[in-house]
Amino acid sequence: MATTRRHRSAGPLFVAPFLVLFLLLYLAPLGYAAYLSLFQERLIGGTAFVGLDNYVKAFGDPQFLHGVGRVALFFVVQVPVMLLLALLFALALDSGLLRLARVIRLGIFVPYAVPSVVAALMWGYLYGPDFGPFAQLSRNLDLPVPDFLGEGWMLGSLANIVTWEFVGYNMIILYAALRTVPHELYEAAAMDGAGAWRIAWSIKLPALRPALLLTLLFSVIGSFQLFNEPNLLMKIAPDVITSSYTANLYAYSLAFTGQQVNYAATVSFLLGLVIVIASYGVLLTANRRRTP
Repeated sequence: MATTRRHRSAGPLFVAPFLVLFLLLYLAPLGYAAYLSLFQERLIGGTAFVGLDNYVKAFGDPQFLHGVGRVALFFVVQVPVMLLLALLFALALDSGLLRLARVIRLGIFVPYAVPSVVAALMWGYLYGPDFGPFAQLSRNLDLPVPDFLGEGWMLGSLANIVTWEFVGYNMIILYAALRTVPHELYEAAAMDGAGAWRIAWSIKLPALRPALLLTLLFSVIGSFQLFNEPNLLMKIAPDVITSSYTANLYAYSLAFTGQQVNYAATVSFLLGLVIVIASYGVLLTANRRRTP
């Protein structure tokens, strides 16, 4: 009886460190942000309780709405390309037909190990219209210099950086999922006359659905939290990337440049709500497709 009670008490003890950290590092800051969003700093009277006035202001704030719309467009354009490349690389590595597969796998994954700050600085140099290698090559070939940091190219340039960074990360997730598929299924399919393409379409892709959903959810969260890359490129393209280029960058600028902590908390809280809604929409869509 004593042993049973000891075993029952062991579970909460193992979970306790996670719960404490989850409370201190996630729920407490979230609650504090929600608390701050209900107040407003005024020149006369100091901090005053304003209820939902900050939220009403945010819903009519064109800078915030344009920032959310821009990252939504970024998500629609960049994420399918990134996940498609990750899927193709994972399938190619799992096929066993590539030579030096370990070297190739490491080479694709290495960009993820590069900090996003370093990646943004590196690509900012490559995009440079004056001393960047693309610009120099274009001049040597008497071709127009591509304006990668111009308004029409900037979102695509950011998408290229993020894709370069995270293709390897998503590839590893998909490749790990492929390695869990029993080889007996492949052997049975081969005995039935299925070729490599048929096996990939009928066995590998269905097995990858949970992993693809996971990478898609990570991509939703990462896309709407886009910050490091535009924040760094803003230094070399200030006329294109403003302080409200993305919603996350806008919240940062409000808090640390404009000293509008309460409104920044409101923007951050609403951005988190947008991420939750988008993630739930992805899960709901995936579950509907699974249901016959």
